[in-house]
Amino acid sequence: MKVRFYKQIEDRLLKFAVIVATSEGKWVFCRHKDRDTLECPGGHRERREKILDTAKRELSEETGAVDFHIEPVCAYSVTGSNRVNQSGKETFGMLYFADIKTFRKKLNSEMAEVLLMDNLPVRSDQWTYPEIQPKLIQEVLYRECCG
Repeated sequence: MKVRFYKQIEDRLLKFAVIVATSEGKWVFCRHKDRDTLECPGGHRERREKILDTAKRELSEETGAVDFHIEPVCAYSVTGSNRVNQSGKETFGMLYFADIKTFRKKLNSEMAEVLLMDNLPVRSDQWTYPEIQPKLIQEVLYRECCG
């Protein structure tokens, strides 16, 4: 599995939005109803949807976020077969960072729960996408700390 980061990618190539999120200084993760692992909010871009709107929609749907600040970090790509890309061909997405101020009381999505965590998961079996998500978070931390 190969993850790359880009300053710019043609908008038409962006198929996914992933949001690394925090709330009150804690990491925000979701647990899907069908899995025991943790994941960052995110998902597929819908037809004719702006990629920022994808990020906002997915963040709201998957975490219940209603009041948040979201900003783009960078474009990324993943090459290799995984749960959302059976072909293994290079696919592109946009990485965002969000700080969530308030959440809805009840989730109406495929997520079973939202967790606010002091620390990032350490073991690879805790992640839904262990070869991708830690690298995305690392990139957000690098860009936040190092400009």
